[in-house]
Amino acid sequence: MSLLPDPVRQLLARIKGRLDFDSARERLSPRTDQAPNLFHTTSRTTHEQVARNWQRLHSAMSGQKIEAAETQLFDSVTQKSASTYSGNIENFIGCARIPVGIAGPLRVNGLNASGDYLVPLATSEAALVASYSRGARVATKAGGISAALLYEGVIRTPAFVFDDLLAAGAFVDCVATHAEDLKAVAERTTRYGKLCSLEPVIDANVVFLRCRYTTGDAAGQNMVTIATEALCRDLIEKCPVTPKRWYVEGNFSGDKKASFLGFLTGRGRKVTASVVLPTKLIPRQLGVTVDDMLAYAEIANLGARLSGQIGAQGHFANGLAALYLATGQDVACVAESAIGSTRMEQHPDGLFMSVTLPNILVGSVGGGTGLPTQTAALNLLGLKGAGCADALAEVVAATCLAGEISIMAAIAGGDFARAHQKLARG
Repeated sequence: MSLLPDPVRQLLARIKGRLDFDSARERLSPRTDQAPNLFHTTSRTTHEQVARNWQRLHSAMSGQKIEAAETQLFDSVTQKSASTYSGNIENFIGCARIPVGIAGPLRVNGLNASGDYLVPLATSEAALVASYSRGARVATKAGGISAALLYEGVIRTPAFVFDDLLAAGAFVDCVATHAEDLKAVAERTTRYGKLCSLEPVIDANVVFLRCRYTTGDAAGQNMVTIATEALCRDLIEKCPVTPKRWYVEGNFSGDKKASFLGFLTGRGRKVTASVVLPTKLIPRQLGVTVDDMLAYAEIANLGARLSGQIGAQGHFANGLAALYLATGQDVACVAESAIGSTRMEQHPDGLFMSVTLPNILVGSVGGGTGLPTQTAALNLLGLKGAGCADALAEVVAATCLAGEISIMAAIAGGDFARAHQKLARG
């Protein structure tokens, strides 16, 4: 009897079948031959620069595959709009086309978003748009999803290292003394960002300084970084205690990571959304009963607790990633945006469902929102430009709730695998 799990033994057998010990050592050893030096990093995206990039690729590769890659990635449409990408990418060679589908109309009755929204979702996962469309249809027939922006604050958390605890404490005292001056310095770097709070956290000789900002209609990641850099440099000049080292981000903010800090205090826009699905509507539209949904909710919550989820939900990341891609958001922020909670409860009129997402990081201006196809997607939503970011955040949360309605019903009713078999495998 082997004490090794079967997958480990199977992997070892596959490796031994291909390589002996000396061959494996050779493959894993460092190589000293010169790697091709194809690119000197540039953000220029003129047609001429992209053509030069492709010439370098052709010199390193040959054959039909590289020619096909150029045809697909740098097609005629991309060639015409190449210059628009300069602020978004380096070493540009073209665009990767991702299918975009429409879910909705999704009725949102929000403090900021009010209307029937056509939600663009960019994804290569079959069944995703169908699922969100089903949830949107049910929620809209129920009168729509109520949504409210509860809180806003994008965090950057610089870290300062001192000789001892006493110096760290003196530094925090300096922060308190000059807080208003620091706020003015940070806000001089941006037209729209506002510093809301400075929250020092001491760990022996290290000080983390949570700098929380509102960012107008932008997602604001770069905005808060630049503002915090200016704040830190001014703070160090003012403070009689000089840190041994400091970093503009101490990995405490939860930036692009799932964290309990983000779950509890929010990073970005915190939004809650809810709907009551009438008792008679659920079996007609979802093929299950209220009791079926509640029974599955009990098991899903148990599974979330046992697996250590931050929050408890079905699949926020699916809708978030698809909507972020379509509308030009920073898709890496899905790592933190996808934490949150889904609730299902018995209601006198049927089934109450809600979602709360504390870290929605979206903007209606800046970043990738100005790119051609992303502008088109935001225009489909009617949420492009100044004054739309809060409404966009509420639509994002409502979309996640639509997805939760559908996936919970699919699993509760035993349809989850069948739907993927039908839509993903024809």
